[in-house]
Amino acid sequence: MDALLATIPSPDRGVWYLGPLPIRAYALCIIAGIVTAIWWGERRWVARGGIKGEVTDIAVWAVPFGLVGGRLYHVITDYQKYFGPGKNPLEALEIWNGGLGIWGAIALGAVGAWIACRRRGIPLPAMADALAPGILVAQAIGRLGNYFNQELYGGDTTLPWGLEIYRRVTPDGREDALAGVAIDHTPIQVVHPTFLYEMLWSLGVALLIVWADRKFRLGHGRVFALYVAGYTAGRFWIELMRTDEATLIFGTRVNVFVSAIVFIGAVAYFIIAKSRGEREDVAALRGTGGDPVAETAEAAEAEAVEDTGVAGDSEDDAAEKDKKNSPESVKPE
Repeated sequence: MDALLATIPSPDRGVWYLGPLPIRAYALCIIAGIVTAIWWGERRWVARGGIKGEVTDIAVWAVPFGLVGGRLYHVITDYQKYFGPGKNPLEALEIWNGGLGIWGAIALGAVGAWIACRRRGIPLPAMADALAPGILVAQAIGRLGNYFNQELYGGDTTLPWGLEIYRRVTPDGREDALAGVAIDHTPIQVVHPTFLYEMLWSLGVALLIVWADRKFRLGHGRVFALYVAGYTAGRFWIELMRTDEATLIFGTRVNVFVSAIVFIGAVAYFIIAKSRGEREDVAALRGTGGDPVAETAEAAEAEAVEDTGVAGDSEDDAAEKDKKNSPESVKPE
């Protein structure tokens, strides 16, 4: 009983209605996280020599790509929730009910950011370094959505920070953990709040990489690599604690393997990128890898200027030669 009194209560619902319009806590947390990442990323980018407003321009591409990638990863790795006997494949499109895989979000989001950086002539590694801490904070805020959805928790516990799980029901009496409301606040389980563990871990890694960036002036994508390595190190052990349904490989959750593989790749990149030297000068690198059309236009303009100069020199030489050969220029012997 003492442990129960010290536990963390869950919200009684994750959805509120403004007339017929559903207001979902999960969606609000995702939006708040995105806004925070853009705001902080913009400040860090300008401090590194970037131009104000460029992070927002990158986000216009990266965010939609990231949302699609996150959902695709979730649907692929948890396909049993949407496909098979008695399942509705259309539910795979219901992103508002939760289900975004960070691996897919970062991977496809990076593709969107790469496209945007190419269009603006911005070096992607430098932009990634500026965005890394904000992305971690965005992930932490997004985990609050799992709290409201009453999902992503671990096994039973008697620890004082255990999370109370309530039975939620819809108005017609159907049990629904996402859309239902908890009328009886007697917990049916007290579990490890693994979403909270991941939230706190992400905030801690964000502080770590900001400190490391300031102390060692990391560049060339090394801040981003440190973010990936730090996050996956925590996700590895947190994933082992979770009890929600997931795809298994050799009896182990698939995300445990993904965390280990991505961690190794991030550490390898962090070490290799050190050979590139000190932090890059964003202003000096501007235009490398930029818009091919703009680069072609600049090359054509330079060529035209060069041709004009050559032609001018030829005309001057011809005029000088005519002057020397003119009758006035010939002296009598």
